[in-house]
Amino acid sequence: MNQHTPHNPGPEDYLAHDTYDTAYDEPDPGFEPGFDPGGDLPEPPKPINWNLLSADDLEAEWLELNKWVHWLRRTYGLPASVIPPFWHHHPELLWELSALHLHWLGAYDPEQNASAPIGWHRDFADARARLREWVAASGTRLDRDRPTRQTSWPGEDPTPPVEDLTIEDRESEFVDFVMAQVAERRRAEDEFFRHLDDHPGGR
Repeated sequence: MNQHTPHNPGPEDYLAHDTYDTAYDEPDPGFEPGFDPGGDLPEPPKPINWNLLSADDLEAEWLELNKWVHWLRRTYGLPASVIPPFWHHHPELLWELSALHLHWLGAYDPEQNASAPIGWHRDFADARARLREWVAASGTRLDRDRPTRQTSWPGEDPTPPVEDLTIEDRESEFVDFVMAQVAERRRAEDEFFRHLDDHPGGR
């Protein structure tokens, strides 16, 4: 887990995200001039491999990235064709936004040189073009979502049909999604350690 991520987030961390629609419209001490969405960083963050995070770290990183993506889309007025509400359902968008977030944190680190932010904005323009391509290919939209279409290679089973899903409350659905992801990762961890206990020589 990076040093910018919170430790062991609880239900209150999820509930805080339900207030985004008003938090960015109303004056808020956290968003006054000088607000830093990255928080205090004693050193530049390290890359995140989402496939290898523990359940606790996975939960923390999801919450942190979701908070930053909200800040990014509002700060730069990004449309759903660049960052759609259901980006978290699409791994290609997750990895792109996560990389952009880490790049932003590094560019605005207090120890970074003064030209780093303009470099981030130059890369941000490239990232927006890629995000548009990912979104267009996936078919996710402002008011509905569907799994990214997969291409079956020879010998593989045909991919199931892709159907649109309408989601009425994005933030509530995000909470359910993250909780399910964390539960699945925790089950995998438990199974791994159970296997070690059954085979002590493998430790």
